[in-house]
Amino acid sequence: MTTARLGPVSRVAVLADVHGNVPALLAVLDEVAAVGVDLIVFPGDLSWGPEPQTTVDLVQELGRRAVFVRGNADRAVVELARGEREHTRPRDPWMVRQHTPEAVEFLATFPLSVVVEVAGLGEVLFCHGSPRDDTECVTPRTSEERFAELSRDVAAQVIVTGHTHVQFDRQVAGRRSVNPGSVGLPYHLGAPGTAYWALLGPDVELRETRYDVQEAVDRCRTTGDPSGDTIVRYLLTPPTPDEVVADAEARVFAD
Repeated sequence: MTTARLGPVSRVAVLADVHGNVPALLAVLDEVAAVGVDLIVFPGDLSWGPEPQTTVDLVQELGRRAVFVRGNADRAVVELARGEREHTRPRDPWMVRQHTPEAVEFLATFPLSVVVEVAGLGEVLFCHGSPRDDTECVTPRTSEERFAELSRDVAAQVIVTGHTHVQFDRQVAGRRSVNPGSVGLPYHLGAPGTAYWALLGPDVELRETRYDVQEAVDRCRTTGDPSGDTIVRYLLTPPTPDEVVADAEARVFAD
């Protein structure tokens, strides 16, 4: 499949791994509106969380300024809904029921990656896991050798990934590797109720936005999400970046 190419544009907001956290998404979108951008790129795992349909409805209101990339969780919703993946956990059928058929078809349109020409950065490739697989884990400790291999067929010098929920910006294998962090379920050392994202153009600015985590917890507990207790625990006491990175590098691929 040919990678879509957009731009040139001056500024891009990058909101990865929203995971159905509506209070966090709304807070970040308020800040994005305040700074002003040409595009908002969502690098995957949009709706797999406590409020899937509301999340889809909110991002669709952004219109053509919003660009979406497929995450492994977005793919899972589509595969589960279409009977292409076995339901193995209580959350699987629940998650499908939280999406209208139209929302499922919307998620099915997300490509593996997109390229945007951004002022000051040139071509930037956005994906979820890596340019070659939506389940590959790219971290601040990914080796030069593996990063060179996973980016071998990519012309862009800046690659933006999500998936690990850890925010970073590093130079590796002659390229710039960026993860904006997670809006809705970050793994971090900051205070609970911090959403992470990034602003691109003319450089890379890693951003943090505060939101009402108690509202997110309360909303999560009223949805009937079978994984609600786990989500609440991660919102209030998330794994540390070191723990997540060590696990991701040991596994390399995580679905």
